[in-house]
Formats: sequence, structure tokens, C-alpha cells
Amino acid sequence: MSEIAGNGPSIAISLADRRLYLSGADGTIRSFPVAIGRPGVPIPLGDSAILRKRRDPTWRPTANQRREKPSLPRSVPPGPDNPLGKFALDLGWPAIAIHGTNDPESVGRQASGGCFRMLPADIETVFAATEVGTPVRVVRDSLSGSPQMPMATSPATAPARTLPVADRAAPLATRQPPKPLPSPAVATAAGVSSPQPAPGPSPRPSQGPPPEPPPQPVADSRCPTVTAPLRRMICDVPALALLDGRARGAQERFLAGIADPAERAAAAYDLIREERRFHERIAALCWIRSGTEGDPHVAASARSCLTTALGRRVDDVAERIATLRGGSRMAARP
Repeated sequence: MSEIAGNGPSIAISLADRRLYLSGADGTIRSFPVAIGRPGVPIPLGDSAILRKRRDPTWRPTANQRREKPSLPRSVPPGPDNPLGKFALDLGWPAIAIHGTNDPESVGRQASGGCFRMLPADIETVFAATEVGTPVRVVRDSLSGSPQMPMATSPATAPARTLPVADRAAPLATRQPPKPLPSPAVATAAGVSSPQPAPGPSPRPSQGPPPEPPPQPVADSRCPTVTAPLRRMICDVPALALLDGRARGAQERFLAGIADPAERAAAAYDLIREERRFHERIAALCWIRSGTEGDPHVAASARSCLTTALGRRVDDVAERIATLRGGSRMAARP
């Protein structure tokens, strides 16, 4: 596959990977998860370019979208309900853009009407790094670890390495500068040739580092706008919000302690995928039928189900973080 010529930034989107690869002028490559078109929705392939950059765009449904869903408004102004998010990059294909979203959980899935949705922090990064005229290529095949990327690359770029994920590849990645994790105290062991200690009182065992305090709960930033009954219940019931916040706090504390940006982004993406799988499980397990949210018996059953599921979620997050740390145990449970 021929490369896009030029020394400026360029973009390639892989439908197989569901990722956008941004090549910088210096040859560095970052990748970001994207949502692609739903099954049955035509997705453009081939070469295009950024024709227009829009900050705080207004969303106007296409005629086809309005036919499929007549209740759609003619336009949605900038704001939290705008499906385009805060940034949009219009491409050369009609009604196709790379843009943000007000539904972060859809990113990484086949969920769009043909555009390429990105997480809010990611589209902000790509928006700032590109200009009108930046080449864009959409391919069907995977580009992860590809020896020949369909974008401008530098000879210094190792061709066979798997491309690192972006610095802010998932909403769980903290926006604060990374803080190194506290180094554990190193216990001094006696050598095999050391003399035996003189008789006397047994020495006091060396004290290890004090346990880390449990992380502060972190509220779900989506709570002001969520409408799904189960998610709404988690946000509105303090006990459920606390369990959910403890899991989020453990994740953010862990991510803040990873100094390497690529490793932090990869860990964040792994955790967000786990969170999506958890949401799918509780949606099936603690299901509330539409229109029955006000039934006290249904609500009580859902609360009980969510309490059990979120309690397990706290433990699952701790185990997942231990795995990402290389199998080491966390100093404290979240």
C-alpha cells in the first residue's frame, strides 16, 4: 500500500482496528479508538482530507436520519446534548466527519451513522494537531503492527513495532500530570554466609510501608445527563454511587501513577473496555423494563442487584489493576 506523501500530519483510520492513527510531522504515530458505522451503514474507503474544522459545531441530522427517526430535531446547538461533541473535522465525503460525541461508551464500537466518533479528549488532541488539508485515508484492514502504514512516516520509526496508543486514549486517563507510585520499602535480607545473631531478644520485624489509604470515590461525570434507568439509579442512590465511585477512584489513582504516557493510555483503554463489559453484564442481569422504573418492587430488586454487582466490581477492578501492574498485589483495596 503506497504511503501518503508529505511532511505534515496525516491520518489513517482502520475499520478492522476501530482506531484512528495520527502521524505527526516528526514521524511519531499515536492511535485513538473510534466508533465506526453500524452494521449495514455504508462507510467510505480510500483517500480524503480535512475540508473544514469546526469548534462547538451545530449538529443537523441528514434527511435519511430524519426519515428513520422523525422525532429528531432539525438541529442541535453546541452543548452537552450535541452528538458531535465540541470538535468536528469535516472530510471530503458528504456528511462524513471525525468528531467528538456525547456518548463516550459508543467509542470503539460499530455505533455511528457513518462518521468516526472519538472520545472528547482524543478529538481535542487531533483537532489541535491537524489543519485543513490534512490527508485522511480509511482502510478496511488492520494497521496495528503493520510494517507499512498508509501515512507519512519517519525513517526513525521502527516499522515492525505495534503502534502505541494515544496519551489520552480513554476517558479514564487522568488529565493531571502523572504522579509516580510510591516505591515500596526494600527489605534487607541476611546473606547465607552471615554469622548467626547473638542470643538475646528476637529482633522486631521490619515495618513495611504504611498501607495506602483507600482512594477517594470519583463521581461519574456523565451523571448529569444519563437517562438509562440503571445508570440513573447508580447516580441517584448514594450507596450505589459510592461503590461505583470507589472503583473509579481506584482506576484514576492507578493511572495517575503511570509515568509513561503510552503505558498509561494502554492501561486506560484496557480499563474502559472492562467497564463497558461490566455495563453490558449489569444491563442483562439487573434489567429494568422501560416504563417500570417507578414500580417500587422493580426498583428494590434492581437496587439489590446493583449493590451486589457493584460490590464485585470494586474487587474486580482491584484484581484487574494488579494484573496490569504485572501481577503485583495492590497495597490496599479500593
